[in-house]
Amino acid sequence: MNMSPPSGQINDRYRAKPPKHFKDIPKYIKELITDTGERMFYIIKLVWEANRGVLFVMAFMTLFNGIMPVIGSLIGKEILNDLAKAYDKELTSFKIIAVLLIFQFIYLLFKDAISRVYSTVLRISGELVSNHIKIKLMTKSKEVDLSSYDSPEYYTKLENATREAARRPIESLTATFSIISSLISMISYIVVILAIGILPALIIIAVAIPSTVINFYFRRKNHSYISRRSKERRQLAYYSELITNKDLVKEMRTLDLTDTFIDKYKNVFGIYFRGLKKLMILECLWNIGAGILSTAVNCVLFVMIAQGVFNGQYEVGNYALYTGALNSIASGIASLITTTASIYESTLFINNMISFMKEEPKIVPIINPPRKVERGQHTIVFENVSFKYPQTEHYVLKNINLTISPNESVVLVGLNGAGKTTLIKLLMRLYDPTEGVILLDDHDIREYDVKELYDMFGIVFQDYGKYAVSVRENIAFGEISKDIDNGRIEAAAAHSNAKGFIEGLPQQYDTPLMRYFEDSGTELSIGQWQKIAIARAFYSDSDILILDEPTASLDAIAEQEIFAQFETLRRGKSSVFVSHRLSSATTADKIIVLNNGTIEETGSHSELMKAHGEYYQLFTTQAQRYRSAEEA
Repeated sequence: MNMSPPSGQINDRYRAKPPKHFKDIPKYIKELITDTGERMFYIIKLVWEANRGVLFVMAFMTLFNGIMPVIGSLIGKEILNDLAKAYDKELTSFKIIAVLLIFQFIYLLFKDAISRVYSTVLRISGELVSNHIKIKLMTKSKEVDLSSYDSPEYYTKLENATREAARRPIESLTATFSIISSLISMISYIVVILAIGILPALIIIAVAIPSTVINFYFRRKNHSYISRRSKERRQLAYYSELITNKDLVKEMRTLDLTDTFIDKYKNVFGIYFRGLKKLMILECLWNIGAGILSTAVNCVLFVMIAQGVFNGQYEVGNYALYTGALNSIASGIASLITTTASIYESTLFINNMISFMKEEPKIVPIINPPRKVERGQHTIVFENVSFKYPQTEHYVLKNINLTISPNESVVLVGLNGAGKTTLIKLLMRLYDPTEGVILLDDHDIREYDVKELYDMFGIVFQDYGKYAVSVRENIAFGEISKDIDNGRIEAAAAHSNAKGFIEGLPQQYDTPLMRYFEDSGTELSIGQWQKIAIARAFYSDSDILILDEPTASLDAIAEQEIFAQFETLRRGKSSVFVSHRLSSATTADKIIVLNNGTIEETGSHSELMKAHGEYYQLFTTQAQRYRSAEEA
């Protein structure tokens, strides 16, 4: 399928390109504002979907946080001025000061209480939004084609989407409302500072320009670096998971591999961290320089105000008000710069989620409305089918012509890598052929509703699922769309020879499997897990049974018992199965021998044995090995 561009370019189509010439700056700023606005709209939509009340709380807190600092400064100014008057004997009653102090206490108490409530609301909202986004990503992942999982670029896109998207939206929205609050406060303080002229405020704003440039530049550099380094982060997660994986711990210990993978982890982290540290240090040095400039300008302005108080131009309390106003304007601008840069960076990361959510599945019906699957017996025809995996040049299957008739049992035979499992994936439409067509009941398989198509198959894969839930649920997953039928579950367990060991478990069918979550969880052997997987296929109400090495982990006796059950259960159905134990192929209606992606031979067991071809060689070699083992 057509995948995304390399990881370093994933978001290029969503963000403004840096200007190469001075004349391009206005256009760049316009694109920057437009792109950031679109991403912010997407964030607001996400938060609205998760919990719309959050937006109303944030709107209230925007006004509250913008006005309250100015109110506090005005109360403080009045208290200082009245204290100065009292000191000069111009004010003889303490009542006015007491009332102002009570107002200041109420102001501080109210401000603290509202801030704590708001902080709690944000924490709760953060969890809700994070959960909403994770569900959106999980829901989207079920639509993604299986072929995507064959591409490293898909994992880059997925990792970038899941890494930051869960926390960035609420942070971006909080920061956006914080900017509005800062603007309200700054405008209010500028009105206050007009008493000594507009020039000081303009100087403070001008001094902030270098910090603005520095912050935006490094936010962009940081995002670009992190996006390009998705591979290293996935390697770090992989090496860490290897060492703590319960299924691998035995081999890791006995082969003494732990230190090897710890060293790999350290090496990758060194590569990843080296560039990140360099960016952090450079940003720090530039910000120190901008901070020195800002402090020097503030110092000059404070001296001017102090001289005005000394000369009797302003009251003592006004010094606190004006210097506080200048400090607030300066800190507001600094906050505005860093917060805006942070929003810009956060919205860039949101692009990763947008990119992932725009991933379009290719395994969809080619007609609208799609053709309905008629349940019952089916005919499947492969016509000149060839296939190669995405972004590869090697054909795994080449010119496959094959018919599977109603009620026919077909066995796929061949050495490892011959293309058996790939053929099954094409049959189920987990992939589409690179060339040729597959017909289901005389119609292109791509015309059918995909969900109905999957419901038609009962399947046991080589790499079947082991789910950390109860035995009952593990089997019921074979037909998840219907309510659990305990009678059918027990019958499926009996058919797969799983009933015996299940009834010996502590809670029988309600026993939790795997010790991930429950202390009472039970670990099954590989053979027992395989019987559970086979029971899952028996439980499904399928038209076609597909069994990819279903008995690989079972002993010969258990295998023969299960195949005997297959003969009963497949009546009225077609069946396709892969098995390296060729004794299981002897009763099949049709044996297909695959060799290097092509069909070498087709026929029944007796026909192929008489032909003395590839199947004959495989069968006699395997039979001879068994005889040699018996004689020994």
